[in-house]
Amino acid sequence: MTLVEIMITTAVGSIVLAAVMSLWLYSARSFVAMGNYADLDRVSRNALDQMSREIRSTRSLSSYSSNEVQFVDYDNTPLVYRYAPDSRQLIRRKGTTSQVLLQQCDFLAFHISQRNPSNNFTFYPTAVPSQAKLIDVSWRCSREILGAKVNTESVQTAKIVIRN
Repeated sequence: MTLVEIMITTAVGSIVLAAVMSLWLYSARSFVAMGNYADLDRVSRNALDQMSREIRSTRSLSSYSSNEVQFVDYDNTPLVYRYAPDSRQLIRRKGTTSQVLLQQCDFLAFHISQRNPSNNFTFYPTAVPSQAKLIDVSWRCSREILGAKVNTESVQTAKIVIRN
């Protein structure tokens, strides 16, 4: 074998190896992103299921702000959902027990409305907690892949009606 043949073989082998490595890196990043999507979706669905079940069975809304809602349950125990933007968590507190429902939440907002819809099925907003029969909650949670937020966010929104 000559030196020229060895150099050409080395160059072709390096190009093939670089292509295989870039494909492997892209695939690994895609699998991590799909795992993040699935995990964020699972956690968001569980949080929304629990919130819907509990809010629907409360007696009334006692206080409201864009990042916290407080309800009175039928056993007169306060039920509070509070978003802490500094820790990026949605915290559920009932009585003396607290539970973190969501982590890594970039945005969360509560809005309240009356139950009766207008002609186009949009609900009339209210500022009085005692008149609120519909809780609108929206959030966006995200994760990082290799230190950067790259297409790994989960967006949830729901309108929950207080059934009393």
